[in-house]
Parts: sequence; C-alpha cells; structure tokens
Amino acid sequence: MHVSLGGRIFNVINAALLVVVGLVTLFPLYYVFIVSFTDPHEFLQKNGFVLFPQTWSLGSYRYLLDTDTFKNATLVSVFLATVGTGLSLIFTAAMAFGISRKRLRGRKIMMMMILLTILFNAGIIPNYLIVRDLGMINSVWSLIIPVLVSGWNVILMKSFFDSIPVELEDAAMIDGCNDLGTFFRIVLPLSAPAMAAFGLFYAVGYWNTFFNAILFINDYTKVPLQVVLRTMLIDSETSTGGASAAEMVSENQLPKQTIKMAAVVIATLPILVVYPFLQKHFAKGVMLGSVKG
Repeated sequence: MHVSLGGRIFNVINAALLVVVGLVTLFPLYYVFIVSFTDPHEFLQKNGFVLFPQTWSLGSYRYLLDTDTFKNATLVSVFLATVGTGLSLIFTAAMAFGISRKRLRGRKIMMMMILLTILFNAGIIPNYLIVRDLGMINSVWSLIIPVLVSGWNVILMKSFFDSIPVELEDAAMIDGCNDLGTFFRIVLPLSAPAMAAFGLFYAVGYWNTFFNAILFINDYTKVPLQVVLRTMLIDSETSTGGASAAEMVSENQLPKQTIKMAAVVIATLPILVVYPFLQKHFAKGVMLGSVKG
C-alpha cells in the first residue's frame, strides 16, 4: 500500500513523540531502581543524581530487610494480598454464581442490593463505627472483611457465569454432586481466566491498602507496607521506631534517598513480578461473558 510523503512524515513524527513520551514515563521508574542500588558514597559524591552507578550496592536493601518494622509491614501486606485475595475470590465467585442461576429465590432483590452498594457509600464515619463495634480496631482483619466483596466485581463475574451452560450442572448433579460440589469441581475450574483477572484486581487493592489502615490500625507494628512507605517518603521518617532520616544516615552511613528508593522498589516489585504471569488471562478473563451469541 502506497503511503504519501505527508503520511510518512506524520508517521515519523508520531513515532518520535511516542518514544519521547515513553522515555519520560519510564525515566522515573529507571531512576528509582538505579538509585536504590547505588553505592552510598558514590551517591553523595554525585550530589544525589546518578544515571548509572559505577559501584552497585545492596546496602539499602540490607538495612530495610534488617529493620523490624519494615519486615513486619511487608509480612502484613503479604498476608493481605494472599489471604485477602483468596477469601475475596471465593466469596465473590460464590455470590456471583448464586445470583446467576434463575432458580435462586430473591435473586432480583439481591441484585438490587448489590447495585445499591455500587451507587451509594455510607461514608467514613459509619464504616469506622461498624468496624469499632465489631471489635476489629487494630486487627488485620479490619483491612479484609469490610472490603471482602466488591459489588462491581460480582456483577462482572456474574456475566461470566451466565455463559456457563446449565446442562453442565445437571450432568454433575446426576453424577452425585451437590451445589457445593458443582461449584468447586465444575464451575471454578472453568472460571480460571476470570478468577485470574479478578484475583489481580483484588491483589493490587490489598497490596496497596493504605487509607483503611490509617483509619483502623493504631498499632504501628500492624500497619501494611504502604503506610510505612508513606511515612518514609512524606514524613522523612525511617521505618523503625520513629528514628529520623538524619539519625539513620549518621549511624549507618546510608543516604536517606537510597533507602527510600529501595523501599519503593520493594513495595512495587511483587505486582510487577506477578502481572506478566497473569497477563495472558487478564484480557480474556475480563471479556468473558461480555459478548454473547
């Protein structure tokens, strides 16, 4: 197909602009990664601007991983991202599968109630009062149970379950399966792409838990990683016992910037590692059930 001179010029300019935008977007990520591995002395000698270190160092990572508060926060975030995601997937899938079957009595009322949770939010104070009255203040479960099921995810997953033939359930029941057996042995295995997609949604949400932790957790030993990271980046605090960044530098000879960058890398790395393995299921899982016929 012949392309005119003006078209070729446009393509070149468009490609150049996209390359520039891509470099501008990726440079902060590259800089954070590079600074986190830069030798402290080299970082100080270059006045904090390093494009490629001559000497690589793991000092900032060793310091963070030897810090009790940072390790506790990482474990809390891992617990939220694993246990929370697993529970959310099970409850979301169970609710979506139930309301997708016409034999369920009151399914229209349930759908209306789910839609109400999407359209209206009670607000911060009522949520706090409910969590307090349930005795979950300063409990890690206060970061899971209030957000266990997303109404939007339930509706999306319901559209996928609508596409599963009812004849499969009938065949399973003839073979002796009850509703729970059909759900766990037939429906969930067929829902792997959708479960992977929604699992990624939930995992990212739990891993990035911040606001609810500020509301419900008063014990600093139980806060997730994002709260500790915020303290380090915004309040110029290190991850232990309220020690200031200046004290940390004098005691450990580590610039506060390299420690902050290392903390950012640790906080973002798990999602970056997991996403490529789920990418092949991501688009397929979200689109399943959206087009019929």
